[in-house]
Amino acid sequence: MNSANAIITTVTGLSFAAAFVLGAISARTQFCTLGAVSDIVNMNDWSRMRMWVLAMAVAIIGAQALYAVDLIDLSKAFYVRPNVTWLSYLVGGLMFGVGMTLASGCGSRTLVRIGGGNVKSIVVFLVLGIAAYMTMKGLFGVWRIATVDKVAVDLTTAGVTSQEIGSLLAVIFGVSKKSAQIGAGLVIASAMLVWVFLGREFRVSVDGWLGGLGYGLIAVAGWYITANIGFGENQETLEMVYFATNSRTAESMTFVAPIAYSLELLMLWSDKSLGVTFGIALVAGVILGSFTYSILFKRFRWEGFAGVEDTRNHLIGATLMGVGGVTALGCTIGQGISGVSTLAVGSFLAVAAMIVGCAATLKYQYWKMLQE
Repeated sequence: MNSANAIITTVTGLSFAAAFVLGAISARTQFCTLGAVSDIVNMNDWSRMRMWVLAMAVAIIGAQALYAVDLIDLSKAFYVRPNVTWLSYLVGGLMFGVGMTLASGCGSRTLVRIGGGNVKSIVVFLVLGIAAYMTMKGLFGVWRIATVDKVAVDLTTAGVTSQEIGSLLAVIFGVSKKSAQIGAGLVIASAMLVWVFLGREFRVSVDGWLGGLGYGLIAVAGWYITANIGFGENQETLEMVYFATNSRTAESMTFVAPIAYSLELLMLWSDKSLGVTFGIALVAGVILGSFTYSILFKRFRWEGFAGVEDTRNHLIGATLMGVGGVTALGCTIGQGISGVSTLAVGSFLAVAAMIVGCAATLKYQYWKMLQE
């Protein structure tokens, strides 16, 4: 095995192992962004939202710590590119938020539900993957590039090299980017942790801490796996590259594009130019981790569609998630934890739009129910 193949095997193996643990954690703790927003809208219960915010804070601290000691270079992540396609973040985020509500969960939750025996989620997986691929490289992609992606702010015109908050602060206050980035990370993560600790019920919730810490730490592990272990010299071109990532850049947890690439690999398995990547291994690991937990703890249950309306909602929701997730450059995990950990401005915009889209759809569904 040459060095490139060894690196690829290591990256994908570690990705699968981390995702397997993540799938089991999610199956136990019910970590779910839709659930977090739904609990607030319907019951004024902020516990699951605190779990999500804890994951964000842990991911920020971990990712910025790795950056501070030069173990990874977050400026190579695609989240932080200086061309801020703000309309894409907002439109894509809104679409994703509406979609995950109609489809009973985001991309990662779909994988967890598949592992638990949910047939509806298998349909969502397939439709989401097709819609995402069409938005990356197909018909929807042509429309995306010709419309929302054209509305952008190029930060390089102001001397800013990336959309990281630290990069912006460095230009404004005339300090080094690294110190500004680390300082901003500490302030934002500390504020998040203070808010999390204010929740009395959450403070004593084992599952809440397990879910928040688990998702946050695995996001950090993802950055280390791709941006450190997976970063090496290509012996053919003598260039430093990121092995086993579909984006050819540093990656961490995200699930919309990886679902699309998983379908591509399954359909074109004999194509030697394709192979298992970090993201594809994530998808497989989460499903099998959830399945293993569900079997061991007797939570596996077959579940199908309740009727035509239920089927319609899931098909529309899956399509919106696929299109929206690619347009916004990530899902509630990809942008909401991994992207946020880089302190990219676009990640915060996308997450806000996802929450608004989800909450508005939940409100509409409640209103519609009252009219019946």
